[in-house]
Amino acid sequence: MKYVVSVREKSLDAVVDPRFGRAQMFALYNSKTGDCTWHANTQNLQAAQGAGIQSAQNVVNLGAEAVITGHCGPKAFRVLNTAGIPIYNVSGLTIKEAVKQIENGNIKAADNSDVEGHWV
Repeated sequence: MKYVVSVREKSLDAVVDPRFGRAQMFALYNSKTGDCTWHANTQNLQAAQGAGIQSAQNVVNLGAEAVITGHCGPKAFRVLNTAGIPIYNVSGLTIKEAVKQIENGNIKAADNSDVEGHWV
């Protein structure tokens, strides 16, 4: 499965960033092949508004099949949900740990956004 993970550094041992729309970068991790590519989210770091929506659209364009992040606001959640991309909210786990927990069925996809808009 192709996961997009919000992170702050280029490492499979990076801890999942609690932010989605204003995450520093996204890792596109393929759990079947182990391949990972890194994608800057620079345009949305300081956006006055719309960071979640634009980040979500970027994730869709990357071909994500699921998103792993700390928190996801309502507008980003709506874009991802409409695209059929489940969101997994995790805290304190690395990319590899989060994927393992999800694929073992220990973490379930979110039913709704878990923060209000403009969360920093």
